[in-house]
Parts: sequence; structure tokens; C-alpha cells
Amino acid sequence: MSEFKATQYKVLIFDVYATLIDWETGLWENLKPLLERIHSPLANSKNEALSAFFSVESDLQARYPTMLYRDLLARAHAELARRLKGEPTHPETLDTINAASGSTTGTSAPTNPSLDVEEQEHIAFGQAIPSWPVFPDTIPALHTLSTHYKLTVLSNVDKTSFSSTRHILETSLPSHQFKFDAIYTAEEIGSYKPNVANFEYALRRIKEEFGVEREEVLVVAASLAHDHVPANELGLGSVFVDRGAVSLNKDVSARYDAKFGSLGEFADEVRRQAGS
Repeated sequence: MSEFKATQYKVLIFDVYATLIDWETGLWENLKPLLERIHSPLANSKNEALSAFFSVESDLQARYPTMLYRDLLARAHAELARRLKGEPTHPETLDTINAASGSTTGTSAPTNPSLDVEEQEHIAFGQAIPSWPVFPDTIPALHTLSTHYKLTVLSNVDKTSFSSTRHILETSLPSHQFKFDAIYTAEEIGSYKPNVANFEYALRRIKEEFGVEREEVLVVAASLAHDHVPANELGLGSVFVDRGAVSLNKDVSARYDAKFGSLGEFADEVRRQAGS
């Protein structure tokens, strides 16, 4: 840890969902109603349920790289239900769900007489992102880090969904307010992480907006596969925030410059090195 020089960087690139937001708990709590309703054995195992969901999600992200994340979540929820029930996929039904999901906002399913209860359940799942919990150390840590770095976000979540999360992070603790300096999403880039194009886009924008070179950019993330592997490929410095995720990082190896058990621990190390 003593060899890690946090103060040599000027800009942090954050993953949000899994690093700042408890993505797994948010997904699990919103998956349980489906799993219990169809009497799936996965209702008794968070690890197995999330692994099954992420398998579906990864397939869809590769197939539909430009689909908005809230729509992709709705589609993944529907596809997971079909796989668990042993039913065939009906693309036309999934297209109907995406069309309805993309035209709504909020965290509850829309009232639409053309959709059945299950279809509305799929849409509600995609709209639930703002309800996902914040890790308790996140906001104080971001407040501290904002005094030392430019804070940027590189997220797979669409702009509308992230806007609610951003408001929660930036304003919910008045004594620890901060502002993100830039937001880059899969929606504007046209692909999902771990595509290196997402990181190349962020680095280009950071250079244009802040005049900071890649050697002074540090990736801070909880997912080895989504963030550290592409960071390695591009030669970027990175910090692994190991939140103990049950389904991330299985069978994935990647290098990183430092590892912390929380974002708060990383912020404490930055404060120590900066002498503040």
C-alpha cells in the first residue's frame, strides 16, 4: 500500500453501481418477488439468483449495446423469467416491454391496459434503479475525494436513470455535499463496459474538459471484469474497492494499484497521503 501514490492523480473515474451504490442488494430485492411467485429455487440463494441474472444481462448487453439500461433491465427480467419457467422467448413481447419501459419514468410499473401483470412487473424492475441503496460510506468519501480530485462517472446506466442516483448522492447529506464534475454513460457512448471504447471515450472527454492526461487518471471500481480489465488494457492506474460482491469478479483476474474494503478506506488513505 505504501507504494501507491494517490496524490499523483488529478481525475477519478468511478463505476457507480457496485462501487457507490449497492447494486447487488438493489437487484436482489427487486428479483425476489418474481422468484417467489414462480417458486424458483433461486429465491433461496442470492448468489445463484444474481449469477443467473447477470448471465442473462451479459448476453443482452452484447446483443444490444445501444439499448438503454433501464430497458435492458426490463428485458433481462422478462428473459430470466422465461428461462426459469422453461418457456420460449418471444421477441415481439420483449419489444413491447421495451417500448413501454422507455416511455415511462419513476419506480413503479405504468398503468397500461395493453400490458399484462407480468409485463408491468418487468417494466417496474427496469424502473427501480433509483431505489437501489447507497453504501453508507459512499457520500462522506466522495465529499472528501472532491477536495483532492475531479470526480467523473463512467456508467453503464442510462442518463435518465443515473440522474436520480446523482441527485441522491449529491444532495442527501447536507453536511457532505459535493458535485460530480462529469458524467459519461453507455447511452451516449453506444456500448457497455467492459468495452474499452467506453474508457477511451472518457479519457478523450477528460482531456478536452480538464486538460488531464491519462497518466493522471485513476479508475476506482468494484468490478474487476467491467472496469479493471479494460483499465489494464489501456495502461490506466486503478483502485479495487472490494465490496465483497457475491457474484462479481468470479474467475476474473486483473491488476490494480491498490485494494480497499470500502470507498471510505480509500478516502482515508488519500487524506493521509495529502496530509489533511
